[in-house]
Amino acid sequence: MKRQRGRGRTAAVLAAAACAAVALPGAARAASEGGGYAFDGGAQPVKGAVSNLDAEQLKPGQSYRDTLGKGTKLYYRVDLDAEQNAYVSVVAVPRGSRKAAYGDRIKVSMEDGSGTDCGYQSTHLGAEYAHPVTAYAHRTITPGATTCRHAGAYYVLVERDAAEDSDPADWDLELRFLTEPGVRSAGPTALPEHWPSGTPQPPAGGPQRRDGGAGFREATAVRQGEWRTDISPGQTVFYRVPVDWGQQLFATAELGSSPASDTRVSGALLLSLENPAGGHVDSQSVSYAGEPATMALAPQRPVAFENRFSSNDGTSAMRFAGWYYLSATLSPEIAEGYGDKPLPLVLKVNVTGQAGAAPPYDGDPGPFAVTGDDREAAAGGLSGAEAADGATLRLVGAAGIGTGTVLLLGLGAWWLLARRAGGGPTPG
Repeated sequence: MKRQRGRGRTAAVLAAAACAAVALPGAARAASEGGGYAFDGGAQPVKGAVSNLDAEQLKPGQSYRDTLGKGTKLYYRVDLDAEQNAYVSVVAVPRGSRKAAYGDRIKVSMEDGSGTDCGYQSTHLGAEYAHPVTAYAHRTITPGATTCRHAGAYYVLVERDAAEDSDPADWDLELRFLTEPGVRSAGPTALPEHWPSGTPQPPAGGPQRRDGGAGFREATAVRQGEWRTDISPGQTVFYRVPVDWGQQLFATAELGSSPASDTRVSGALLLSLENPAGGHVDSQSVSYAGEPATMALAPQRPVAFENRFSSNDGTSAMRFAGWYYLSATLSPEIAEGYGDKPLPLVLKVNVTGQAGAAPPYDGDPGPFAVTGDDREAAAGGLSGAEAADGATLRLVGAAGIGTGTVLLLGLGAWWLLARRAGGGPTPG
């Protein structure tokens, strides 16, 4: 009996490992099943504290999940050195009804141990219906500044402001902590007076079908072009675009006509732009009355390191290269006048300018760069989860170990462990 139990335990562990290996390519997409926002499947649970001294520590590069009540505040802790720029982003996803007040907002700020504010962002919902909304806090190393420069503990405060008549249900939170290395030599801090702010001509070639993802982790990669999808009332679709140093991103959304009605819906389509650290850049909305409706995001400066020193929030957010995120939300009120069927949506994306040199980072820039793999992902329409799965499989392939080999090695290990558990001889 002892020998049988040993074999059973070993087989169970090995079977679980084998199933995990086989299921790997599709695992990250499971979070979006059932509709709604697709949270990062690798996010860890965390509990925000009401006091900064009780705050749980966040780790760089890790995503977290929490909830935030109406009118409440939560603290988290990050440990920084004296050189890093640091960012903690929050995606707030309202629960409950689709009703919301225009003044509902999320505010994320970072403070040092003395309570000095290092950098914050406050983002309103921008529409009277619930949808995912983002904001980030940051510690930016500014030449000549003396505050927020020491190494040690910093505290991230997440606040939810709400109108009295807004939905009291909790908001789900997705948090992520990223660090950006310092630079070996300081560059310019002043912005050029003149920059190309005119909207370019629409990309040529006509629309191509590419459906959006259900969250930031599942955002579908696109490059310059016209991208066609269908969007249902209350749905938010996510895309990501690689934008390199010196390049500009322009985006326009067009909602197709519908013969079903001529009911006018205010703020029917909301288009939003976020930067690689999850910071909000800009959002615009357009009304809909059954005819084609088009709107464009405000032109932003080319991506540049010195943008971070601007007092303009949109300009400051265009501070690094990497994946920029576009999301489009269709108002749930559309269903009242046009039914539950999806409407056609075209997203027109322009990326202008030649890619320039990166700043002299004193370390790996991590997500704040555009790589050859990123450009391939944009060409193939891969989400972040799919690109990560592909990288994992390439790593396994480079090591010369395929899934079949892993399973064969595992079976060999099972046989060896089973022999030892039963007290039998092992091969010499």
